[in-house]
Amino acid sequence: MTDPTPFQVPVVDIAPYGDPHASREERLAVARRLDEAARTVGFLQVTGHGVSAEAWDGLGSVIDDFFGLPLDVKKAYIAPPGVNRGYTAPKSERLSLSLGVEKAERMNDFFEAYNVGIDADRFPDLPLDRTAYAPNRWPDEVDAFATRVQAWMAEVDVVAHRLLAVFEDALSLPAGYFDRFTDHSLNVLRMNNYALPPGERIELDGDLIGMGEHTDFGIVTLLWADDVKGLQVLAADGGWHDVSPLPGALLINFGDLMARWTNERWRSTLHRVKPPIVDGTIRRRRSAAFFLDGNHDAVIAALPGVVAAGERPLYPPITVAEHIDAKLRGSRGLEVVTTGTEREAERVVASRG
Repeated sequence: MTDPTPFQVPVVDIAPYGDPHASREERLAVARRLDEAARTVGFLQVTGHGVSAEAWDGLGSVIDDFFGLPLDVKKAYIAPPGVNRGYTAPKSERLSLSLGVEKAERMNDFFEAYNVGIDADRFPDLPLDRTAYAPNRWPDEVDAFATRVQAWMAEVDVVAHRLLAVFEDALSLPAGYFDRFTDHSLNVLRMNNYALPPGERIELDGDLIGMGEHTDFGIVTLLWADDVKGLQVLAADGGWHDVSPLPGALLINFGDLMARWTNERWRSTLHRVKPPIVDGTIRRRRSAAFFLDGNHDAVIAALPGVVAAGERPLYPPITVAEHIDAKLRGSRGLEVVTTGTEREAERVVASRG
């Protein structure tokens, strides 16, 4: 399907939420723009986020350094089953299974990744699940890997919590409402490399995919990405549209838990990554997604004011742990997830038609 007007991802400047001198009116104007983007697209580009150039460049360099290692070295960092940390080799995941969508002839997703996250030692007074909050592995072969990655995570975590304050205003919630759901949030950074050999010519057979159709699992995702095309969003017109970030902008999208919280007032938008091919030649593409997933033990149920009188919520309450575990059984365990994914799966099947 073709949209006669160009598809655009809205740009929202959140600087007033980091400025102690900004007026209430300036902040509410930002919240209104974000609410409009969340309701209509589910993706936005955030400027005025305050992430430093040093952290930005440091993340790009660590991605280059790690994924430039030989494959057998990288494979030494593959985590045990059920642990969402470490290295993922190309063609070992199938993200569309997290939606209960399977296409037997499709190749597994052709990307490689490295995951790090918040570990249980960060919260020594809480009895946290040490599999979900697993310790990180920092590759010895890459200089200052941990330093560069942790610098990025620290700065983008500030942006994520600033966004939560915007969400509270946009949804007419009290300031600090989300604190009790995110004070030991299960945050994960996934660094991605689309690992087809750069520069080779290839004939696409229709089955090759960089990263399969999926929604993100948690509350909100903050994405660092280079400007090589590949990321596509499934829009309201039923078609897939290319998305590339503006220079220095973070791409933001809302996950399944936010869609559940808002009773789908805000969209958990389906997206995918096509192989980065330009004029038949493969180009390298990199990205890094910071997932703010919420506390593992938090219960997610419809927020106040999002369900009309006399209606029922679209989703029953669920813990963050139950939801994330089910999704990972699909994408990484290669099980077909069939509970709670019917609405998204229908949209994927329709787009394939």
